Amino acid sequence: MPQAIAACCARTGQAVPESPDAVVRAVLDSLALRYRRTLACLAELQGRTFDALYAIGGGTKNCLLCQLTADATGVPLIAGPVEATAIGNLLVQALALGHLGSLAEGRAVVRRSFAVEAFEPRDAAAWDEAYARHERLLEVRQ
Repeated sequence: MPQAIAACCARTGQAVPESPDAVVRAVLDSLALRYRRTLACLAELQGRTFDALYAIGGGTKNCLLCQLTADATGVPLIAGPVEATAIGNLLVQALALGHLGSLAEGRAVVRRSFAVEAFEPRDAAAWDEAYARHERLLEVRQ
């Protein structure tokens, strides 16, 4: 994968990451910018903006990715819980067995039971520039 990333960077005139740290950062920045693009597409399709993003699952353990996503999208990211699949399974079973009266009640149980972490967006101008470059590179590829 590092070689493929380096080749793509060289082919598109970008700085080639020279260390494992730089490769990881390139991947995380690219993910954050792709999330911004996806959020923009959703906003356009739904004709509205979003006040926050909610992320669940194991990826929320990566605080840098969470912060970069908030930064790139310009909206706060609320992260957690990590074990979302297992929690969802438990909720469905509790609903089926009548231990919970509704999905809304289940969601309230989750909110009371698991901590979340909020990441506020920073440095909007730098991310606007990065997003513009990202979009230009996507146009070149297509």
